[in-house]
Amino acid sequence: MGGTVRTGRPPQSPARMAWQRFRRHKMALLGAGLLLSIVLYVTLGAFILSEEYANHNDLKARLQPPSTAHLFGTDGTGRDIVARTVYGGQISIIIGFLAVLVSVTVGVLVGAVAGYYGGIVDSVLMRLTETVFNIPQLFLLILLGKMFSGKIKTFQFLGRSFSGSVVVIIGVIGFTSWMFLARIVRASYLALREREFIVAAQCLGTPDRFVIFRHILPNTIAPIVVSATLGVAGAILSEAYISFLGMGVQAPTATWGNMLDQAYHHLETEPWMWFFPGILIVLTVLAINFLGDGMRDALDPRTVR
Repeated sequence: MGGTVRTGRPPQSPARMAWQRFRRHKMALLGAGLLLSIVLYVTLGAFILSEEYANHNDLKARLQPPSTAHLFGTDGTGRDIVARTVYGGQISIIIGFLAVLVSVTVGVLVGAVAGYYGGIVDSVLMRLTETVFNIPQLFLLILLGKMFSGKIKTFQFLGRSFSGSVVVIIGVIGFTSWMFLARIVRASYLALREREFIVAAQCLGTPDRFVIFRHILPNTIAPIVVSATLGVAGAILSEAYISFLGMGVQAPTATWGNMLDQAYHHLETEPWMWFFPGILIVLTVLAINFLGDGMRDALDPRTVR
């Protein structure tokens, strides 16, 4: 008698296979754990230490080294560095994620439209992309930071005080870092728009917006996710650069970058002022890079690791 012989394991979904590849990437798991720890530090720390305490000046306690009273020591005006790193970390991470959100949105829209329609639309959008490529991001950050420093009023959001320079930093980083992703998305759309399932959708009269965002976009999600992940690290570093130069996020809003700027004149005498925000920047960027590297391998179906 004949019968059906079942061999091997049942087929797995792409998401499950990607997760299995990701789990085998030890550095990616380390990065994910490290990033989660930092996020918990800046999140849960806000429930223990108030923003008012983080901004409180106590000249009697200025420039104290780490102790039981102040685990990370105090700065030049007596503010507790633990509390400053908690609230400064929130802003640095928020700037990173919001800047990347702007960058990904613009990059995906430009790349998708250019790759799908081609022709004159593609030529115009790619020339625009090349033009923005020639704008030096750091120079623009310094220029606009200098122009708008102190001119945009501090505003309240979710119970936090934000200096207006936060909006400038997010906008500049976001609108000057979408070009690489746009080129990647364009290349994917150029390859996918000729596939059978896309041609079939077009023949059935499916509107272009549905073809672009419902049929093609899900097939380009891997490079978008990886680019977004690594972009967060770049945005955090860019904010640190500009804030260290004194032209980034302004008081009363704390960031890891402007904490380094405040420690500039105490590099040798009070090293704790720069060490703790500096090490948090390094660990956060390393964690995101490890995580992005693991996600790149996990989302690549050709990976055999």
